Amino acid sequence: MWEKHDFELFKENFTGCLKGILFLADKGYQGILELHLNSKTPIKRSKNQKLSKEEKSCNRDLSKQRIFIEHIAAWIKRFKILKYPYRNKRKRHGLRVSLICGIYNYEKSTTKTIQPNTSTHKQGGN
Repeated sequence: MWEKHDFELFKENFTGCLKGILFLADKGYQGILELHLNSKTPIKRSKNQKLSKEEKSCNRDLSKQRIFIEHIAAWIKRFKILKYPYRNKRKRHGLRVSLICGIYNYEKSTTKTIQPNTSTHKQGGN
């Protein structure tokens, strides 16, 4: 009942943006170039033809850029403000999303990144 694909929501609400802003999107956003020329989506293979090595490499590079955005979106979705219909005053929605993003930024700025131990050692008994 409430479910609608992100791209459908995007198309309904997109009013334009600066040309210099680059949109990095997933395969579900095929056709975004019609709305914003400075956009990148992964190359889809056709039914009868596989992707070339260059196309796969291009898709991998795009995924490496997008993974940071996906992690942030997943973190924000924990608060469920983006998942369900917002039932409070509409003018406060932006404020609440900004507060959640602020919490994320604060957490990231105060958390030290722990590097995994790459030294070789024996596991187990011997």
